[in-house]
Amino acid sequence: MKKFKKILAIALAFIICLSITSAAYAATSTTALIDTSAKASLNLYKYDFTSASEDGVLTGESYVSNGSRDTAAESALAKYAIKGVEFTYKKVADISTYSALESKGYTDMVLYYFSANNAATTEFLNALGLTDKDAYIKSTTALRFKSDTLIDALAQKLEDNSSILKNNLEQFVATGGTAMPETDANGHSSVSNLDLGLYILVETRVPENVKSTTAPFLVSLPMTTSDGEEWNYDVTVYPKNETDSPNLDKTLRESKADTGIHNGSTNDIKDGYADTATGSDGDIVDYQVISTLPQITSNATALTKYTFVDTLSKGIEYNKKDVKIEWFKDAACKDLITTWNEDSGKFSVTYGNAADSATTMTIAMTAAGLNEINNSTAVYSGADTLFRGYSSCTIRITYACTVNSNAEVVYGDKGNPNEVTLTWSRTNTKYEDTLRDHCHFYTYAIDLTKEFSDELGNFAKVSFLIYNDTDNYWVTAELNESEGVYYVTDHEAAEKDATAFVPVTSGDDDGKVIVKGLEDDAYIVTETTTDSGYSLLKDDIDIVITSVDTEAVCNEPGTVHHLKTAIATVNGDTVAMTQDNSSAHAIVPLTVVNTRVPLIPKTGVDSAWIYGTIIILATAGVIMFAVYKRKKANEAE
Repeated sequence: MKKFKKILAIALAFIICLSITSAAYAATSTTALIDTSAKASLNLYKYDFTSASEDGVLTGESYVSNGSRDTAAESALAKYAIKGVEFTYKKVADISTYSALESKGYTDMVLYYFSANNAATTEFLNALGLTDKDAYIKSTTALRFKSDTLIDALAQKLEDNSSILKNNLEQFVATGGTAMPETDANGHSSVSNLDLGLYILVETRVPENVKSTTAPFLVSLPMTTSDGEEWNYDVTVYPKNETDSPNLDKTLRESKADTGIHNGSTNDIKDGYADTATGSDGDIVDYQVISTLPQITSNATALTKYTFVDTLSKGIEYNKKDVKIEWFKDAACKDLITTWNEDSGKFSVTYGNAADSATTMTIAMTAAGLNEINNSTAVYSGADTLFRGYSSCTIRITYACTVNSNAEVVYGDKGNPNEVTLTWSRTNTKYEDTLRDHCHFYTYAIDLTKEFSDELGNFAKVSFLIYNDTDNYWVTAELNESEGVYYVTDHEAAEKDATAFVPVTSGDDDGKVIVKGLEDDAYIVTETTTDSGYSLLKDDIDIVITSVDTEAVCNEPGTVHHLKTAIATVNGDTVAMTQDNSSAHAIVPLTVVNTRVPLIPKTGVDSAWIYGTIIILATAGVIMFAVYKRKKANEAE
């Protein structure tokens, strides 16, 4: 690997600086001599090396720049062009001829002439790890270097630590350098009317998808043509970039702080979080957003924006003041670097409303936060590091929301989608990109129709209790009288605190107990009271709501997960769930009928006649007994 890196570094350093060798002077044509009165131009085409390599279009040996235009390369790489890249160039030396009698004989060659005792020269040579002692010829006014010395020094610094070299040269060209126009849609930029000499080119601004800038490179203007026969004053180069993007994942779960009992481990990072979840109205729902940052390799690739916009479906509200950001070295979120709270000053949190009245939350990194992201030494430090700040580290954002007890929540298959959008940019702030991810929250309902066998009973005398047999709690709810619907509000451990669900006694839903906001669990429904003269149910009613994955998927860029539907059973028998506001599989329907209590066993005769006969006989007996008693009294006298 180290050998490969060295070869790559040398190749990058050498890609443009095809040194001016003595072979250039083998020709006798006047074109073999530099026209010192001429001006030069530089054309640059910028391509995505990563994507082209993944597609097999580009290899390490493909389209090596030799200073001449390559229309075949431009055609083959057209779709990989990168727009918005800025290079800055700075002239560092003149081209000079060295002619002298040396011990080995007379020597004639090209050297690069640097001004001695010059701050810019010293800064440039220091960046390459050179001093005046490395010059081939040194005088009080000039330092003359062989191209080999400069090429080798640049390649070695790239191998040692490309990040440090890039930063040093980015700083070097910031003073006295000239920015080329940023690359256009074809990846092209150009500059003309340049003085002849040796130039350093450094990539100084990049769009959002560039993770690693091209290694700084030297360009000799003019440069010898690839056939070694003449000088090329119109140089074209094809530097390549490596690209990447962050990732994004939003998941949710019923809160561990909720009063329901939950199964699972105590690992908060993964425990219970998923792309889909069900819950009850009134529940607290935990959300987490996880994103692994792109690489940061130098100041030019620093992030200038990393902003999350979170959107909740109507009926779900942020708890607020509870956003926490954690940074991890690993994607599994095990190796914690640091934690930011809302009062850290590293990010801001603002709330708003989307066009459809859904609630939004924007989490934006502040200047202090971006500075830490780009420059922290907590992860990468030392002379051998190639990366900076929180390059390739993972950010985890957590917060909680509450499901409201109202009609805005969607019940059934449509679910309640919750979206997060990540927007990021680098040093060229005109260019930014976005990622989106969704998770979905589902909840369901029961529609219990209460009937009396003779249609004469009083619904107001009836009540039911609902017990969640999965999580072991009693359901409480509030009745919205205008809708005739109970919306779940909480969980209670004690039966005495449970809601007594009484059928609606007016309107179209007369005799209905509609309970909305139930999660996919097992429930026990118990009829606790009924009207006088009617029998209570002998047994409880067992209702089981089960959510299952469907063939339908949420297929946003960067995320694919299955959506859910629900199935239900009542006392073990499958029932067809009904829709709610065009959302299928939302409601479990069932009917409870109370029959009259029989006061006297049926005998096969008219009970009214029996009652009359009994009354007559009883009355006659009383009269006869009274007459008898009076007669006995008279005889005694």
